[in-house]
Amino acid sequence: MNSIADGSIIIQSTSESVPSTPSWFGEVVLMAAYLRKHGILTKISERVRFARRRFGQYEVVDFVVVLFGYALSGERTLEMFYERLQPFAVPFMALFGRDRLPVRSTLSRFLAALTAEPIEALRMLFLEDLLERRADFEQHSCGLTDRTGKVWKVFDIDGTREAARQRALPQTPERPVPQRRLAEVCAPGYTGRKRGEIVRSRTTVLQAHSYQWLGTFGNRGNGEYRKELCRAVEAIQSYLRAHYLEDPCALLRLDGLYGTGAVLADLLGLPFVMRCKVYGLLDLPVVQTRLHLPADQQFTLPESPLVRTLYDCPNVPMGADGQEYRLVVATHPKGPKKQKIGVERDGLIYELFLTKMPQDAFTASDVVAFYLHRGSFETVLSDEDGKVA
Repeated sequence: MNSIADGSIIIQSTSESVPSTPSWFGEVVLMAAYLRKHGILTKISERVRFARRRFGQYEVVDFVVVLFGYALSGERTLEMFYERLQPFAVPFMALFGRDRLPVRSTLSRFLAALTAEPIEALRMLFLEDLLERRADFEQHSCGLTDRTGKVWKVFDIDGTREAARQRALPQTPERPVPQRRLAEVCAPGYTGRKRGEIVRSRTTVLQAHSYQWLGTFGNRGNGEYRKELCRAVEAIQSYLRAHYLEDPCALLRLDGLYGTGAVLADLLGLPFVMRCKVYGLLDLPVVQTRLHLPADQQFTLPESPLVRTLYDCPNVPMGADGQEYRLVVATHPKGPKKQKIGVERDGLIYELFLTKMPQDAFTASDVVAFYLHRGSFETVLSDEDGKVA
């Protein structure tokens, strides 16, 4: 009997356990090389200050690089991340020019004691770095081209909330007052369709064409969405100035959270489109007159059998100052299931889209299609949430 084994191959085995390199370690190497090349780690060390006792020999940059690794790893918890990282702690920190990995307890104390000032300094540092360098794909013209040939830069602003569950804790005179671990980051608020007793709100800003995140701002409970919206507009204006663009070329696509007249002044005149929740506009004479005339267009999505009938109302007063905006009213017959969006009147579901998109550049169908396409942004947002969950 002939053997097909190759005598030049020698297999050795040992009972000693050797940890395998984490699958995400290569991505960390690339991130570390980028941060070193552009001097971002040095800037963090020089500009982000947070003095507190019991941090030992660690600096802010030590904790920041650990959080970088945690975000890139996709591990479910910090505990699981540390377990995978521990055998490679020295080379991991060496990638960032550091020599010691902070232990978990020290990291927990750092995060618990962290104030808003160093967080804001870190946010501004990253935003400045983003605006200083233009990526290769930004060297070419990209944007949304309207029917007149003008190119718009689209920015998505989204207000989201995350709900958290809380167990019932026994409260008796002989027991101390219970302390909730999420008390400093969450508070009671509107949970929407999510299960939970407390929530945390967040506002995100995304450049739609390049998928560049310009900012994210969070608060306890229902948050301060108007202040966060003002900060989002500031970040967008900084982006426009850095790229030598004018404000009128920016087009904001806002979440339905902002669909009231209260936030219009916060947009500083920037063109926008949003779902409107002020259904009392349907009773205005100018809108009623338009609804009794023939419709402008019919609109449907390829993946949906729903057909919307569109009515374009170009001059509808809105807000405390009565400034006129463009309102697109979309109607469709009531279905067998209860509609989550819109209001029902006489067997029809009415949806409102408020905008400042020029009527000669965007038809009513263009406005609705453009807004509904923000579903792609929701996908990007969920992907990012999945990476840091």
